[in-house]
Amino acid sequence: MPKRSYMNITISQAKLAEKAGASTQYIAMIEPGKKFPSVKMMERLALTLEIDNLELFSPPPFPTGALQQIQKAVLVDLEKAIAKSINKTVRETVSSVIAKHSMEIKKIT
Repeated sequence: MPKRSYMNITISQAKLAEKAGASTQYIAMIEPGKKFPSVKMMERLALTLEIDNLELFSPPPFPTGALQQIQKAVLVDLEKAIAKSINKTVRETVSSVIAKHSMEIKKIT
């Protein structure tokens, strides 16, 4: 069962145990995965927590803030790489044009 903090559940283990008809020690062992509840106990836990049974064992969601930071970092890196590539291409093109015209100028003079 994922940590209650991931699920925005503020009920204490003691209160959860009391309402679900289990011992606090049993609930404390379910949360880190040391014990696996029966189907009946899962139903009681879900009912007590007012969530769907499947939510009890869903992985914690990826933090939105962390995802946004990764997206920003990727965009910054892409912008830098594109700018570097464009600058290199522009420099090469300008150098090529200047070289071409320099030869033409030399032919004239």
